[in-house]
Amino acid sequence: MTFRNHTRSTPHRAASAVAAAFAFAALAATAQPRQGGTLNWLINPVPSSIVPLTTTAGGNAEIGPKIVEGLLTYDYELKPKPLLATAWSQSKDGLQYTFELRKGVKWHDGKDFTSADVAFSILTLKQVHPRGRGTFANVVEVKTPDRYTAVIVLSKPSPFLLTALASTESPIVPKHLYEGTDIAASKYNSAPVGTGPFVFKEWVQGSHIILERNPNYWDKPKPYLDRVVVRFVLDAAARAAALESGAADLANGTGGIPLSDVERFRKLAGIEIDTRISPYLGSHQQIYFNLDTPALQKLEVRKAIAQAIDVNAFAKTVWYGYGTPSASPIGKGISRYHDASIQPYSFNPKEAEAALDAAGFKRGAGGTRLKLRVLYNPFQERRAADFVRQSLGRVGIDAAVESYDFATYVTKAYTDRAFDLTLESLTNLFDPTVGVQRVFWSKNFKIGLPFSNAPHYVNPEVDRLLEAAAVEVDEGRRRQLFTDFQQIVHRDIPSIELGANPAITVVAKKVRDYAPTGEHIRGSFSDLYFQP
Repeated sequence: MTFRNHTRSTPHRAASAVAAAFAFAALAATAQPRQGGTLNWLINPVPSSIVPLTTTAGGNAEIGPKIVEGLLTYDYELKPKPLLATAWSQSKDGLQYTFELRKGVKWHDGKDFTSADVAFSILTLKQVHPRGRGTFANVVEVKTPDRYTAVIVLSKPSPFLLTALASTESPIVPKHLYEGTDIAASKYNSAPVGTGPFVFKEWVQGSHIILERNPNYWDKPKPYLDRVVVRFVLDAAARAAALESGAADLANGTGGIPLSDVERFRKLAGIEIDTRISPYLGSHQQIYFNLDTPALQKLEVRKAIAQAIDVNAFAKTVWYGYGTPSASPIGKGISRYHDASIQPYSFNPKEAEAALDAAGFKRGAGGTRLKLRVLYNPFQERRAADFVRQSLGRVGIDAAVESYDFATYVTKAYTDRAFDLTLESLTNLFDPTVGVQRVFWSKNFKIGLPFSNAPHYVNPEVDRLLEAAAVEVDEGRRRQLFTDFQQIVHRDIPSIELGANPAITVVAKKVRDYAPTGEHIRGSFSDLYFQP
């Protein structure tokens, strides 16, 4: 099977999201791109690196793709499009992917980009990327028959692999700078050399990152911008003021404005509000139980907690109605695998209290049944954790919220495991094997591994279903495997799934064509220009 200008459609988002993408593209097409200008872009929290190679924490998955590139990019239906690869084909048995590489591409230091860089990068991602050991688990070698051909050889089929090759997920890095070094400690993770439209200039810790136009970019006359300045502004009110005054041009997600300000910003003359959700990112948030906590090992206690939290009220109050609630670990965004029959456990505080009584957790002095530690990923708002605290307080559970910066949170949750409940923001991504399996696969529980199996959930049947789906090439059978998986997880309650959190991008109206691909804000900005 050969994939060039046409490939099998994989619609992961509702038709309205695709229609919105086309509308934005049509608007951009009405004007001719012009050269020049500096984009001021707000990001929060501060990332630990720039290249999404050894970690995807913080904003590096947004910043990195402006400098380093992947083999492919994707449209809003997740159909692959050329980037560093110009054509690709799959063998009939699904065990080989052959990529024809773009010729004449230079690394920012002037060296030639070749198939050796692709082979090195794929095998490195398999070892060091947070999801790489799953995504590339079946990769046995990467052949390089010539300088511009790379052949990924698999031991078993990987039906999701062709969708895993974006810059934000699988960056291609320079072999000549990384080989023989400690990859995790490499200075090039934070001072990257890439093939992309922008060249890294400087990073002033706590202040900003500067990227400058790559004058030798292979896709001339792109990029159109002269410079991108990434500014780290931690205070939400300050970010809102910068956007409103025009001091900043673009912000999204946790680097943007409070949800309470969205409607006010909609009315501002120079501002647009973009609510498109990236189908590549697959926004999703959830609450995980620590199943090593004795009280939470009881299914009836976890169900009582689920019944004490009104997830629909959560969506209306915490998300201001902008999110898309979903009770399944595979959210509505991955529509072909989402099981719509799964609904939240009914909000019923009285039944929750009776269940807690029966489980041996009766109200004691002051009305408290038990105490739980609640963490939250800073990609969720403190308001979300407070909503959970108040909900549990009504049924006699003293839920103490602990607030940390992003790096400390990751350590507390995934190294120290010092929590009983944690509000997480683990996106579904572009395929359940990549974005969802990492949480519920028992073999992905590892102390110190961020964004892995936070609950320490172990179910052999779930393991079997996930492992089978990861190699199943028949779409109907794969869909059934994921349906069975969702049903079991919903019954076991290792998590309370909240659904797709709001995706709010605030952008100056003069900024055009900033998110033409399915990666949305995690794309390259090579098409971005300022409209006069």
